[in-house]
Amino acid sequence: MLENGSFIDEQELITGERDIIDVLNPYTQEKIGHILCANKNEVIQAVENAHDVFQHTMKKMPAHKRSQILRNAAVLLEKRSEEFAELLTLEAGKPIVEARGEVGRAIQVLYFAAEGTKNLHGQQIVLDNAIGGEQQFGFSMRIPIGVVAAITPFNFPLNMALHKIAPAIAAGNTIVLKPAEKTPFSAVALYKLLREAGLPAGALNIIQGTGQELGESLVTHPLVRKVTFTGSGVVGWKINEMAKGKKVTLELGSNAPNIVFGDADINNAVSSILMGGYTFAGQACVSAQRIFVHTSVYEEFLGKLTEKVSQLKMGNPKEESTQLGPMITLAAAEKAESWIQEAVQSGAVIRTGGNRNGTFLEPTILDQVDFDMKVVCAEVFAPIIAVMPFDTEEEVIAYANDSRYGLQAGVFTNNINLAMRMAEALETGGVWINEVSVKRYDHIPYGGVKESGIGKEGIHYAIEEMTDLKFIGMKILP
Repeated sequence: MLENGSFIDEQELITGERDIIDVLNPYTQEKIGHILCANKNEVIQAVENAHDVFQHTMKKMPAHKRSQILRNAAVLLEKRSEEFAELLTLEAGKPIVEARGEVGRAIQVLYFAAEGTKNLHGQQIVLDNAIGGEQQFGFSMRIPIGVVAAITPFNFPLNMALHKIAPAIAAGNTIVLKPAEKTPFSAVALYKLLREAGLPAGALNIIQGTGQELGESLVTHPLVRKVTFTGSGVVGWKINEMAKGKKVTLELGSNAPNIVFGDADINNAVSSILMGGYTFAGQACVSAQRIFVHTSVYEEFLGKLTEKVSQLKMGNPKEESTQLGPMITLAAAEKAESWIQEAVQSGAVIRTGGNRNGTFLEPTILDQVDFDMKVVCAEVFAPIIAVMPFDTEEEVIAYANDSRYGLQAGVFTNNINLAMRMAEALETGGVWINEVSVKRYDHIPYGGVKESGIGKEGIHYAIEEMTDLKFIGMKILP
């Protein structure tokens, strides 16, 4: 059994009367351990300690030392990659092959951040461009902001935590992290690894518990200068209201559109959407959900995709051959199943899948759907895709943009002019050409528009959002 409390200034908080949250293996539904929750006073303590460490240690630490800590962590994670992958499989139910992929990305994030530490550039500003600026010199520089509050989700518990922790360290800040209570143990393992890599005590503090109980105390604390959150839109926009003038990055939900034109490489589109719709049982915010296919290739595409999806192997996430594991909780699987049933009752047709067994939901393709069905207009966050035909470019642009979300999109075509028109017309934070919407590299600017969030992740961009740009000017005396 795993057991962890919160960590403040290297001390683990496990004594005294505490709320306890059990952590279940999504595959077996058996308890694998529990966390001992922090209270609101301890949230305040975590922030105040992080602020002290920022003032006395991190803001004074030279860039080369911060970079070396991040590199040390990357090396340690490489050596323990299988251990971390097995932990992700245990607490998140992620197939072991996908878990290894997440660890590999986490290693890369650390290396990217180590490089970013040494590239915190300002610029010279030519002051005599302005009248009166003669004999004056100006430049800008990036400075750390202080305490960063980070709240992370269950679906990528290691990589999402590092997308907030690594750039914060690179910039010279300190961090208070609240990991998802469903997947808390990988965050603790990461904390211990960073301490071993040389990160000072208190530069990263972890508070365990629910967002409902701890979130407001963390977000509203006056010493917190930046809030970065990945999760649901309902929670994210509430956090934005509570933050009241602090810097905020929100990476929220989506129902990503993927568009297949008649001239596309159908086999590439099928294989891409197969991956994009069912990775981690569809539990990704940019998971391919709305698939628009030109009528000229609709049946060909749907037939090939249905054949591939029906062959996906579900099973024990520890087995190398497993391609689709369980959903995170029984409640999540039941909700997704109810959305399928609701769609079918309204006229949708199941081309494959649709059945649930405990936390397992069969990979599902829905045809003949309406735009007002939840499986189309809301974020399904499950191994479900809805396929819809279209006739014209103008028509599919209107369909794709008819959403309150706008994170990423995929467009499949061999026509470069069409591709560029679509890239410009789609109301999303990112557009992939001949690639599925779920694709993400850890150094690209990543973030949505509309209700999909504000701000950008991606190491370089996150570092910029975790620093302030300061101007320095001087008069040159004779």
